Amino acid sequence: MSRGFLVVLAVLALAFAAVTGLAVRRGVLGGGEQTATVGGPFHLTDQTGRPADERALKGKWSAVFFGYTNCPDACPTTLFALGQAEKLLGPRSADFQTVFISVDPARDTAPKLKSYLSNEAFPRRALGLTGSDAEVAEAARAYKVFYQKAGPAADYAVNHSTFTYLMNPKGRFACVIAYNATPQEIVGHLEKAMAQGEGAESC
Repeated sequence: MSRGFLVVLAVLALAFAAVTGLAVRRGVLGGGEQTATVGGPFHLTDQTGRPADERALKGKWSAVFFGYTNCPDACPTTLFALGQAEKLLGPRSADFQTVFISVDPARDTAPKLKSYLSNEAFPRRALGLTGSDAEVAEAARAYKVFYQKAGPAADYAVNHSTFTYLMNPKGRFACVIAYNATPQEIVGHLEKAMAQGEGAESC
């Protein structure tokens, strides 16, 4: 991979982070009426090969993050932070799960997701989801997530949104967890939401 291509990727990542931050500050993703439309039906396949839909979010607090297994930075960083947060929750982690939805269905098969999420630094309670191009696009639209292939066809990257959605046990949006949030900050969001009960719509 050329140095020039890496520079372009770095610039795109910074621009993406800025756009995400602006959206959160304006309330498009972090509060207000717009958030009522975050989330919805999806039809995907989990890392064991079984069909999965929005009912997979019911009954647990879910940190929903869109990424891909070849992601060099944002995805492993976020999953590591969520894994640490899960440990900090202690017994309460039984009511919490991470939902990792691939934006690279061409390469992220169910077995590949299963292998990727087996990393001991990642959350133990992790649901990996993939599907056809159309199925992934459906889920991304429901969660207001952007993603786009970039670079040479043989070795492409995928630019994608880097925020995490916290969904309550009814499968409804609670709040946005910003990219680069520390494990302690993630736990703070969860504790605030949990204190409000399963119908929490802010944190």
